[in-house]
Amino acid sequence: MIRTLDRMVLGTFFKLFALVCVAVPPLFILADFTERADSYLDRGLTRAEMGEAYVYKLAEYLWFSFPIAALVATVFTIYNMTRHREIVAAKAGGISFHRVMAPLVVVGIALMAATFVLSELVPRGNAMAARIQRDAGPNRTWRSDFVYRSENGLDWQVDRLAADDGTMRGVVIERPPTLERRGLHVTAAGATWREEEGWVLVEGFMRTLGADSTERAVGFNRLAMPELAERPRDLLEVPSEPEEMTIAELQRITSILERSGGDPKEWQVRRGQMLAFPVATLIIMLFGAPLATSYKRGGAAFGVGMSLVTVIAFLGMLKLTQALGEAGALSPFLSAWIPNIVFGTAALVLLVRVRT
Repeated sequence: MIRTLDRMVLGTFFKLFALVCVAVPPLFILADFTERADSYLDRGLTRAEMGEAYVYKLAEYLWFSFPIAALVATVFTIYNMTRHREIVAAKAGGISFHRVMAPLVVVGIALMAATFVLSELVPRGNAMAARIQRDAGPNRTWRSDFVYRSENGLDWQVDRLAADDGTMRGVVIERPPTLERRGLHVTAAGATWREEEGWVLVEGFMRTLGADSTERAVGFNRLAMPELAERPRDLLEVPSEPEEMTIAELQRITSILERSGGDPKEWQVRRGQMLAFPVATLIIMLFGAPLATSYKRGGAAFGVGMSLVTVIAFLGMLKLTQALGEAGALSPFLSAWIPNIVFGTAALVLLVRVRT
């Protein structure tokens, strides 16, 4: 009897789960296209390029769909069993509500693992989609007001780069002092790329700073800086967005920003969300299952409404805590995990109070 019941629960769940997973991504695509259609057309994207970009973004849309689909499938699986008195029959046979839910918990853990795997695929898909969208736009040959860190630890701040003629304007180079080497601070009116010398700074001052606070300063008309081996075209590359980075890449960029005195909160919050979001798949299943037993409160409309309210509340809390984390009002850990903590606590209370 128990095996038959488990098969029935899982069969109903997976039918609903698959249906929602097929239905939700097109809604994300429609919403994104409606919001960004003008931008895509301004960049000159063709229909084929837009379609290819959306194919690469399917991993992200599925990533967001898993918790939604898991919640809807759980709610309507339990709701249908309650409406048809199958939950009552199971209880009469000595099977508690928690035992009825057991296969859903196992599936929730499996979906949590699958969502975590998708977390590693999402940034790669987003990066490919972004590359298509950027490459289809105007072939820009300049870049302004940016910071670049070379491989040997030099931080470059540039007012403007013109890649077509290999020139920079308004250059500042810094390297903090350590016990092993002197610090460096260079300001220059400009720089020019030379194939045989690399970047050559003009019209500026160079200061070297020792660990003992000793300082030396010298002016120059021309100074070669072979430490920056990147060519002008290489410096045009737009840095990746947090959405285009894997968990390991986010950790690496966070470490770099912390060492260079930058603000890593945005990257830390994104990394925390990529770890916390898969767990949400299981948590909202546990949250929705006991509520679905209240079928008398409004029939199927209650199930639909409860699912929508839960999804909106969870995603709204996720966005709110993300903004608070990036602003520094919450720690990156709390900003990522508060939605799971709140809904997880509510799920435990509901599971304890449900009639078994």
